[in-house]
Amino acid sequence: MAVIHRTTLKPTKLELLTAWLPSRPWYGGAGAPEPARAGGFRLDDPDGEVGIEFMVVTDAAVPRPAGYLVPLTYRGAPLDGAEHALIGTAEHGVLGLRWVYDGCHDPVLVAQLLALIDGRVQAQAQSTSDTPDLEVTRSYAGAGLTSPDVTTTAIDDQEGTELPAPQGTTLRLHRVLRPAPDGSPLLPEGATGHVGGTWQLPDGTRARGLFAVLHTSSRS
Repeated sequence: MAVIHRTTLKPTKLELLTAWLPSRPWYGGAGAPEPARAGGFRLDDPDGEVGIEFMVVTDAAVPRPAGYLVPLTYRGAPLDGAEHALIGTAEHGVLGLRWVYDGCHDPVLVAQLLALIDGRVQAQAQSTSDTPDLEVTRSYAGAGLTSPDVTTTAIDDQEGTELPAPQGTTLRLHRVLRPAPDGSPLLPEGATGHVGGTWQLPDGTRARGLFAVLHTSSRS
């Protein structure tokens, strides 16, 4: 299991995101964002080399604060061919210099997200070591989702990010989070799997919605 270190990160994750979010087509603000932590979870890298975090942030810089899903990976060295996905570098108080990436372009994160959808791994608490996050839900209607050749050809649009997935499917990450009206997200037509979770709204209440959906087509 990944160990959560109680230490410093300079610049902080939120400082890195303040500079990076406006470059994304799915970011809805018009000026400098004011991101705040609102939830998320972690996944473990089987090799213990890459930190994997799915962070939810809200942006108070807009009249109606929006929630965004930001998958991140943390590496001790640059990821070859992923310069376009680099969010920034930061000095970790224990691990030293870390390269922080948009995780949708990192094959380790994509592989572990598919493993979570398939039920082969369990979501972990965002800030506590060796603790499952029981608020994260997942499903898969197929018969064994394998990903021997993970691709990270991620395409962003105004709502999220899509990636090709195994067996002719498409993996869509909902970057702009929308709370389910009745608390139970409804899977869209053509969905064969999902990951859902909760986050905190600016008024202090909890919301639940879809984080990622596996489709038989590219429709969201």
